[in-house]
Parts: sequence; structure tokens; C-alpha cells
Amino acid sequence: MTHASGSLAGQFFDSAIELLQQVRDGEAQSVAAAGTMIADTVEAGGRLFAFGAGHSSLPAQDVVYRAGGLALMNLLVVPGTLGVDVMPATLGSALERVDGLAGAVLDSSPAMPGDVLVIISMSGRNPLPVEMAMNARALGLKVIGVTSTAYARETKSRHASGTYLKDHCDVVVDSRIPIGDAELTTEGIDAPFAPASTVITSALMQAMMATAAGELAARGVEVPLLRSGNVDGGHEWNGRVLKEYSDRIFYRH
Repeated sequence: MTHASGSLAGQFFDSAIELLQQVRDGEAQSVAAAGTMIADTVEAGGRLFAFGAGHSSLPAQDVVYRAGGLALMNLLVVPGTLGVDVMPATLGSALERVDGLAGAVLDSSPAMPGDVLVIISMSGRNPLPVEMAMNARALGLKVIGVTSTAYARETKSRHASGTYLKDHCDVVVDSRIPIGDAELTTEGIDAPFAPASTVITSALMQAMMATAAGELAARGVEVPLLRSGNVDGGHEWNGRVLKEYSDRIFYRH
């Protein structure tokens, strides 16, 4: 979106704040449903996983082994798709279009029926997130999709079924990111720029985690949170939590 005045930095902040307000108000029910599903799973003894490819992996990583976050959230890793840590970086984008990769990863993962998998994909149109959701549900997992549904209205799916991530989820949280993921335009710059999807999607993920924590507390269930290691007593607190819930935490194995 274009703003009439102000610095480009200020315009970006304005755009991000506007999007945050949109998802805060427009996605309140879906965030609540997702948070409740996570709380239900924790209370039932289930495990939590998050997956995203490319830059969509950043909001997934943001809720794993995080101070102030649920200790039980695990990153489901598809090798080569986490982001720009592979060379060439374009390989990650290519892997998102490989058929069958999601099934192989899930089959070798510790995920079990009744667990929750949060799948983050801005476009939701590539084979990897679509098949990840399809395979996860076939295995009996509950799937939360965080995606921009605008892509399903205005682009063509790259999956053979013609479907999108949103079509294979128990709960869909719409990030409402405009197609192209670039908030600003200005004279002298030929392409739109300043993406906001990471800001918005990370906020949605933290809102879901906060909802889950509140739900658990309201039910009298201990909330397995991690504390900052830079706070006195933090390491001791985390050691207890990681030991107590070790059967549901896989980033230490």
C-alpha cells in the first residue's frame, strides 16, 4: 500500500500496524480456535509441531525453544527448506515444489495421531505445505494453517489437486497479507518493497501461544513455559521443565 506522506520507515510501520489491527480484529475467532486446539492437545498429553518453508520458517522457529514460550512446541524440519542457510538459496524454493517430500518427512517424524501441526505458508499454493497438511490429517494429526487466503482467490495452485493449504486444515488463520508481500512503492524504485509477512505471522503465532497458555491456566493445568536464561533462576527453571516434559520435547534429542 502507498502512503501520501512520511518517511519510508514510517510508512512501513503504518502498514504493519494496519495489518496487525486487521488480524487482531478479523482473526480473533480463528486465533482463539487455534489456541484452544493447542491447549486441548497439551492437556491431553499430545505434542506440538510447527512447520514453515523459506521465510515462512521464521515464525515457526520463533515459537520453538523460546523464552516465554511453550516448551512443548517442536520444529518439524524439512531439510533444505529452512531458508537462506542452503546454497544456492533458490534450492529451498525449488524443494517447496517437490511432490512426495512432505510424506517422507512426516513418516520419519515423531508426530503421532492427536498431535497438532501448525503449518505456515504465506501463499499456501506450493505442493510442500499442501501435501504436509494432507498427509498430517491422514495420519490423524490436527492441522492449523497460517496463510494468506488472498492467494487462493487470485493465483493458481501449484499442487496437482488444484487445492491450497487452507483446504486441508482444521483451523485456518488468515494473515491477510496482500499478494506479493511488499507494502511500499515509491518513485524511482521499480518494484514494490518492504515485506511485512514475518511481522504479522509471528504476531499471530505468539497470539495463538498466549491463548493456549491462558486456556491451560483457566483449566488448572500447568503451563510448561520456558524462562529467559538471562534471568536469575532461569536455567534451573528450564532444566526442570525440559526434564519433566522430555517425552514431548524433541529439539534436545
